Amino acid sequence: MHSSRSTENLRLLSWQRVREYAAPPPMIETATARRLVGDWAGACAAARVDVDVDLRRLRRAYGTELVAAVRADLRQLVPDLLRWHMPRVMPGGLLRPDTTSTLARYPLPDGGAGHLVVRTPPAWASGPQRMILAWWDVADRATPHPDRRFRLDLHRHLWDARRSAELVERAGPASGASVSDASVPLAPVPLSGVPDDWAVTRWPAEAALLVASDGVPRGGITVRLGRRRLVLRVHADGVPQAPTSRDLAALFDVPSRPGTSPTGVSWTGTARAPRHGRPPSPGTAVLPDAATWVPPDALLLRAGLVTPGDLHPLVADALAPGSTRRNSVAPAPGIRQVECRGETHRLTVVDGVLTALDHAPDEIGHEELLAQLGGTPLPCLHVIDQLHRAPTALADVRARLDHGDVGSALAAVEDLLGPEAVLRAGDLQDELTAVAEGRVAYGAYRAGLLPALLDADPEIPAGRGIRSDLAFRASLVAVPRGRRDWHARRFLVATY
Repeated sequence: MHSSRSTENLRLLSWQRVREYAAPPPMIETATARRLVGDWAGACAAARVDVDVDLRRLRRAYGTELVAAVRADLRQLVPDLLRWHMPRVMPGGLLRPDTTSTLARYPLPDGGAGHLVVRTPPAWASGPQRMILAWWDVADRATPHPDRRFRLDLHRHLWDARRSAELVERAGPASGASVSDASVPLAPVPLSGVPDDWAVTRWPAEAALLVASDGVPRGGITVRLGRRRLVLRVHADGVPQAPTSRDLAALFDVPSRPGTSPTGVSWTGTARAPRHGRPPSPGTAVLPDAATWVPPDALLLRAGLVTPGDLHPLVADALAPGSTRRNSVAPAPGIRQVECRGETHRLTVVDGVLTALDHAPDEIGHEELLAQLGGTPLPCLHVIDQLHRAPTALADVRARLDHGDVGSALAAVEDLLGPEAVLRAGDLQDELTAVAEGRVAYGAYRAGLLPALLDADPEIPAGRGIRSDLAFRASLVAVPRGRRDWHARRFLVATY
């Protein structure tokens, strides 16, 4: 039997968090502005996509016709939408590491095909959550082969601006739900015990697209459903057979009426449900992952966990036309109030540092010295110290850092502590140190180096200002321990 409804709800809550942090509005706005003026490379940079596509080399190798086709696709590439729809690992929702997905295929003169692909780095270098846009062909033996399960060339609506409106059709038939006066596509629950996110009603049509692209597979088409497998048979004429309720019931051992489809329509075809863990035969094709599941955005809208304004604009235009985008302008930092010795005191950022307004500088210096000698600190100073070590917004900052949004995370910290604040030992400093290590690891991966010398020294001195401190830690992580003192002095002299 499938996981309980509570487990499915937890999965939706995980997707809600992913949609909040994985592609923040400032990224989408910047990438969109650059894309609309024809700067596809700048749009990729804004969406944290590194470009390894050399159009000049492609022209020399394959000619101008192929390069023209590639350039046309690059101009329509929506890198922020691609990031929005990329395969992720739940429940954390981070990008699936070490995955190569085909975006488009182009015929080559030798009869083969070249692939425009997007890659994610291996797990040890995935900290910054960056992606890599590259070219791949059969002769390229030094880079990973595209994953047929996570291919996106049959799902251009997930990255191509010209096709983004197709999401409403590819998501499945509408269930009659309405959000903001717009029908939300969502396949109806096909069978008791079968989860809502299985796009069962779309499998035959999606399998037909796969057959039209790659030909008739000898062993059918495998639908990968986590640890479960369902193999759809394909007629000799290339028409896939739809699964019956009995086929689906075989996966969960639930009762069903033989010969009845999930939607109540009689199907003539059957599917084979292999046992758990048994790999499909070599001649079996794989239904793309994007075709297997109902898009989480449709499920989130149906559950009321997000509004159309919370979604990517192109996704919202497809699922809920006429909706408005939420305002991405962050509120200005205000004054924090603290109960201090029977009075209400104020904390705010002054001259770049979080300061207690109701205490004189001499009094603050005196109280800080007493606290260092073991005395009880002023409540105002105690709150400031706690905010430096483990701020109340640490969960939000950590989520942004986990998804690679360092800029927004640092902005949140600077709004709270001030841009000139000196980090103190604690959870916040540990999080920023981990970010610095991740940046160095990704740089090593891009340079073709092994993940060596990536251990951080716990005795790293703090820099002046949050951003300077982060840059200093990133520069120091990859330095051998024997030369770190010299490197630190050189960095401080150059900085100050």
